[in-house]
Amino acid sequence: MEAVTLIDLLRRADIQVTTASLEPGPVHCSRGMVLLADTELDAVLDQDFDLILLPGGLPGADHLMHDSRIQTLLRQQAEDGRLVGAICAAPKALAAAGLLSGRKATAYPGVLDAIGDATIQATGDAVTWDGNVVTSRGPGTAMDFALSLIERLKGRAVRNGVEAALVRN
Repeated sequence: MEAVTLIDLLRRADIQVTTASLEPGPVHCSRGMVLLADTELDAVLDQDFDLILLPGGLPGADHLMHDSRIQTLLRQQAEDGRLVGAICAAPKALAAAGLLSGRKATAYPGVLDAIGDATIQATGDAVTWDGNVVTSRGPGTAMDFALSLIERLKGRAVRNGVEAALVRN
């Protein structure tokens, strides 16, 4: 749900989104949904992105945390001052890359505690920005997360336009 919501809303804002899978073939999500990525990760390793965004869910978040390619991409993205983000359980991949130490962050309940880094300042907020790192709690906050990303990338007016069309109120 987090992946689909984020992809859909970012594309509604005319943000170019490239989805990349760790392995060839369909991605089997934690609730039985099957997604087909635009490409494989290996095909985009040398590209620069304004934002690298990790969806949640298990065991997917664990795969992201243990994939050396993802870890290298996250570190390079952050070193270059570009945005990195994660939702639900995926902030554990940011932590594994060393990107949450000493920062404010949020995640699915219990995820940040399990990381064991006392320097992470858990906010419990729906969306938490700390510099170029953004995190969100889970499926229920996916729209808020996407709208926050849209505002950061395209401005308040675009965010408001996308949000109005969602008929959230």
